[in-house]
Order: sequence, then structure tokens, then C-alpha cells
Amino acid sequence: MTTLITGATGFLGSVLVRQLLDQGANIRILRRESSKLDLLGACADRVAHTIGDVTDLESVRDAMRGVSRVYHVAGYVEIMAQKRSVVAEMRRVNVLGTANVVDAALAEHVTRLVHTSSIAALGRKEPVRGLTDETAVWQASRMNTHYAVSKHDAELQVYRGLAEGLDAVIVNPSVIFGPGRPGENTMEIFETIKKRLAFAVPTGGVNVVDVEDVARGMILSMERGRKGERYILGGESLGWAEVFRYLAHAAGVPAPRLRLPRGLAMGIATVMEYGARLLNRNPRLDRKTARGLFQYWRISSQKAIEELGYDFRPFVETAARLAAAFP
Repeated sequence: MTTLITGATGFLGSVLVRQLLDQGANIRILRRESSKLDLLGACADRVAHTIGDVTDLESVRDAMRGVSRVYHVAGYVEIMAQKRSVVAEMRRVNVLGTANVVDAALAEHVTRLVHTSSIAALGRKEPVRGLTDETAVWQASRMNTHYAVSKHDAELQVYRGLAEGLDAVIVNPSVIFGPGRPGENTMEIFETIKKRLAFAVPTGGVNVVDVEDVARGMILSMERGRKGERYILGGESLGWAEVFRYLAHAAGVPAPRLRLPRGLAMGIATVMEYGARLLNRNPRLDRKTARGLFQYWRISSQKAIEELGYDFRPFVETAARLAAAFP
């Protein structure tokens, strides 16, 4: 059996490639000509490469010919997207790209598709209450970023495929941490703390998970997941103060002790938004993200634990892995 992975050169996709190769899988990847191969390392020579793009249906179909299983990991992540061209490109990759993967999987009679979504696709409203699980119903809210909307709409394409006969499973990872490219994804948080540039901590909380655990959960979803189901692949729900403290301890630096006032954060975000608009760029902090930093979003992975045999490591271990990778 040949397994196709989109997004294989990225943070999560590269870890998934390595884990599947360790299990003896025959892997083909769909990537752009310009994709960096650094995260794949030696694994890049152990997989078949198809050059293309998820936004191009024909190249997706070419990549899927003769394939049994597909992991759709490719996506455009820009949490604070405000620039119209960026929002449009994110929707093109996340929504149109997923539609193309679904259509190609149906046309090529793929055995199963595992679609990588996000907990952002579950939607958030203010205030956040209780424990969020797979029964969450999407609601329009000022808490939902353009990224969240694009991931929700991408899931709708998968549900369309299911209605047309596709065997598919959706996974919703929480906030993923682990060694990756400097300055990208959550690596930026670790680097900010390590450089002692984090002076205050918001009072909200987040669910954090190791990239290795998410990749393993995706493999379990392919093997054991029920058709048409979604599975949250999360870890520990922690306050941002705890997250910062674990990362700071692992990095060998003092953790910030000051609490960031909500009003100050919203004021900074407002200024950054308008400034970014004038400069035609994305802000470093926007109001949607700022609001989220002061909500405590508790996530349950119990369904994945019970049905898939999924588990996750304590965040303290993930923090230590980050520190070891970037001493």
C-alpha cells in the first residue's frame, strides 16, 4: 500500500512522515517545487516526491493515483491574518485545497482520508465555559479568527465527501509544540521566553500537545477511527502562566511574573491592527487573538483516548525536548 501525505515538509507533516517510515510504510509526498526539505532530513530520500500543489486539482489527482491512504496535512496557518490578500490565500489553500483533496480521493477511490483540522474549527464564543469536546457546534463569534473560519469551512468539504461516499476521519489537534523551524509556529513562543522578551503573562489558558503525540494520534485515526468521526488530539489544559513557567524552566531563564492586564492587551492589539492596516501587513497581535488570551479554553481528548488508544505526554517533557533541540 502507498500512503500519500500532503504538507509533508511542514512542522507536523515531517514528524508524521518519520513515524510512518519507522513503521515500514511506503510513502509518497505532494509538495511544491519550492518546499524546504530541512525538517524531513534523511527521510526526504526515503519517500517518493510528486511536485504539485493542493490548490491544483490535476496535480493532486496525479499524486493520488495508485494510493490507498491519504493524510491531508497541508494548510496555511496565519492566526492573525488581517491583510485581504493573506486571508484570500489562506482560504484558497485551506478550503479549495481540501476540496481538491476530497475530489481527488473520490475519483481515485482512496481507501481512507485523514484530514488534519484544528481545535480552532470547533469555534469559540465569549465567555468560554465548561469542557470543549467533539460535540461542539460551530457558532459565529468575534472570537473566531479568519484562520478558524477557513478550517471550519475546510471541514465542510470533508463532510461533503463523506456524503458522496468517501471514507474519511477528521482530527482536531490543539496548540502544537515541539522542535521546528526557528521563528515559526509555537517555536516563536519558546524563543521569546528564552530570550527573556516575555515580560507579562495573560490570565487565560490553552490546551497544549506535543507534535509527536499528534502524529501518533493521526496514525491511530487512520487505523482505528470510525468513518465520519472527528477526534480531538490534545494534551494538557494549562494556564498561560503555567505554559510560560514550564518553557522558562526548561530554557534556564526566569519565568515572567507580571500579569498582563486585559485592557492593556486590547489597547496594544487595537493600535497594532490599525498600524498594520496602514502598512498593509498582518499585525503581531490583533483583537481576536487578544480576547482569546484571557479565556481559559479546556479541551477534552477523551474520545480519542477511548476509541483510538491515544495518549499524550506531560507538557513538561515537551518543554524539555524544545530546550534540548535549541540549547
